[in-house]
Amino acid sequence: MEAHKLNSTWEVVKLPPGKCAIGSRWFLKVKFSADGSLDHYKARLVAKGYSQCPGFDFKETFTPTIRYATIRTILAIAALEDLELRSVDISHAYLNGELEEDIYMQQPEGFEVGRPEYVCKLRKSLYGLKQAGRVWNKTLQSVLLSMGFQQVQSDHGLYIYHKDGVRIFMPVFVDDITLAGKDGDKINSIIHELSSHFKLRDLGPTTQLLGMEIHRDRPNRTLSISQSQFTINLLQEHGLQDCKPVSTPLNPGSRLSSSMSPQNSTEVAEMRQHPYISIVGSLMYLALTTRPDIAYTAGVLARFNSNPGLAHWQAVKHVLRYLKGTLDHKLTYRPSDAPEPFITYSDADHGGNPDNGRSTGGYVVKIGTGAVSWSSKLQTLVALSTTEAEYISAVEAGKEIIWLRQFLGKLGYKIPGPSVLWMDNQSAIAVSKNPEHHGKMKHLSLCLSWLRDAVEENVISPKFVDTGNMAADIFTKALDHFKVQKCARMLGLE
Repeated sequence: MEAHKLNSTWEVVKLPPGKCAIGSRWFLKVKFSADGSLDHYKARLVAKGYSQCPGFDFKETFTPTIRYATIRTILAIAALEDLELRSVDISHAYLNGELEEDIYMQQPEGFEVGRPEYVCKLRKSLYGLKQAGRVWNKTLQSVLLSMGFQQVQSDHGLYIYHKDGVRIFMPVFVDDITLAGKDGDKINSIIHELSSHFKLRDLGPTTQLLGMEIHRDRPNRTLSISQSQFTINLLQEHGLQDCKPVSTPLNPGSRLSSSMSPQNSTEVAEMRQHPYISIVGSLMYLALTTRPDIAYTAGVLARFNSNPGLAHWQAVKHVLRYLKGTLDHKLTYRPSDAPEPFITYSDADHGGNPDNGRSTGGYVVKIGTGAVSWSSKLQTLVALSTTEAEYISAVEAGKEIIWLRQFLGKLGYKIPGPSVLWMDNQSAIAVSKNPEHHGKMKHLSLCLSWLRDAVEENVISPKFVDTGNMAADIFTKALDHFKVQKCARMLGLE
């Protein structure tokens, strides 16, 4: 409340005739660090924005959020180039934005003044409002641009300061700001200048970021990220902290299908006792951040969220037991022997989904020894051959290559020559270079043909790698123990 008073977030006025005041409530939370230790107690006043009227109380709501692939790329570059990493947290970030609309809110519980008809007329943005994120983002963007930063068009959540030979990267996730650069004095200067615009906390060298633990060995130019505490909490929450570990995220050769969903009311009632969707959501989060080895499994399990069966529930417990045995896995970035700035692998499992015959495609992009971007998705159409499935997967990987080339170019890194795309299907490689196998490929949409153009323009260079060394294999099917371990090492999980 003191922060709101100093910030002049609202003024108490009598509610004008014909106006409605939205509600407010207190949100109380105990904040923990990434290692599970107590950080601080937090109280936040939020507006009940769900009762706002579109077109009157708000117009636009979109605000950009930085991609995890961007964050991991910056961390990988920081490891390889031994950059300084500093973290800054903006206090009460949303309260810094000026509102354009007239919004009235009921007074906070326990702090009412005046008669019941008196309400708060909001001057500044407030957590819970539909447009709060957008207003804050525009405010921060305006300040950073005035300080000499440039917003990267490849990812609007990243800002770059490049002046007088000094280059500093600033990924922004709402109010969590990280600065990466070689000039520590300039970073200090930027933080000092930023503190003149916003109230902030200088958290010092980055040891945690968005729930990820950061471990650095600067003499060896190594940086690792992990979420072991999140995994421990997940296991404890569901009573599996003492479960017996297994060596694979999914049973080898397993093919889950909708036929395993409940077949009668008894089975439906039994499944309602299990927190299937909640756990799968947590697994998806882990798979998107630091655990690419469970990406395929999480994607398969999510297909049955609407009607999971006991077989699906057993598979959920299986992946939790796998996480129990791999709690110490860290996604590690260190220099590699590869001459290219990054390397990409693409793979597909033809007709792997027993429900509709669709194939699962996957790719992974590595900088140094660690993966920075990956995907495991069911393809949107039914591939009629392995060549077709592999080619469609290569198209998706090619799109990520184009993005990363443009992104690294904006960061100041020149990429000479084409980017290598490793594939384990000679026929798909041939199709990506020339209009071969016309009988197999003639029905495909022309939009998929751009990969061949990228190859002709010497932007992408498809090359063959045997299946035994295909790092993306773990994104397309359930593998045995030895292949899981090998793929995990190739992804940088140690």
